[in-house]
Amino acid sequence: MATTEELQHITKRKRKNKVYHSLFYISTCFGVIALALLLIQVVVQGGSWLSWGFLTNFASRIPENSGIKAALVGTLWLMLITAPLTFIIGVSTAIYLEEYAKDTRFSRFIQTNIANLAGVPSIVYGLLGLTVFVRLLALERSVLSGALTMTLLVLPIIIVSSQEAIKTVPQSLRNASFALGSNRWQTIVRVVLPSAIPGIMTGSILSLSRAIGETAPLIVIGAVSYVAFLPKSPMDTFTVMPIQIYNWASQPQAEFAYLAAAGIIILLIMLLSMNAFAIYLRNKYQRKF
Repeated sequence: MATTEELQHITKRKRKNKVYHSLFYISTCFGVIALALLLIQVVVQGGSWLSWGFLTNFASRIPENSGIKAALVGTLWLMLITAPLTFIIGVSTAIYLEEYAKDTRFSRFIQTNIANLAGVPSIVYGLLGLTVFVRLLALERSVLSGALTMTLLVLPIIIVSSQEAIKTVPQSLRNASFALGSNRWQTIVRVVLPSAIPGIMTGSILSLSRAIGETAPLIVIGAVSYVAFLPKSPMDTFTVMPIQIYNWASQPQAEFAYLAAAGIIILLIMLLSMNAFAIYLRNKYQRKF
């Protein structure tokens, strides 16, 4: 039978549990309500401006004739270059650090710096891209300069997420592969990567979702806000959706604010589609492996 002191201790723990439960519940509600209010405002302001003409017209000084075509195509160009670069370089680096690199002071130094780079403000990557790609390599204000800058921005995130996914693969699976005569590369390709691919894909797509919404690095390297043509090669001038939205939002006319809201809706649809694709890949390969 519990003593009075034990009952008081249990009551105290229950009271503390209720306090933390209420705190977490209020925090969750605050975030959800803030997001809902933001979405409602964006949909109310921009919903009526969404049309086929909005998707197929270039930006214009007349709000009724303005569209997001150049920014939408520029964003797709940027992602077509950024996605394969970040995935190949990021996953290869993670494989080397987890499967080949020895646990030395130098490797720990590299891993620590990669983790730190994931938290560096995006404007710093913009300055780096301006110095290296635009001026030093003379790539000018092109799609390629923007894609390489965005690759630098999201690369640490993909490396870290891929490392964490590879770490979750049980060592017993590697040992079983070695026992059957496979070498290290065969084990990585046939055992480690298939098991880690859900986490790698999820981290990669979520990182690219961040790249789509970034504005500051592209402004620094000189991506223009008004483009009346579509980029036809990686060396062409370009603009992207966040910069176009920022440009509309900074205009004094109220109609441009509605155009910015419509652009935000298109951007949100792209982001949610990418996140849904990441969830689909994760669930598909989790069932398989």
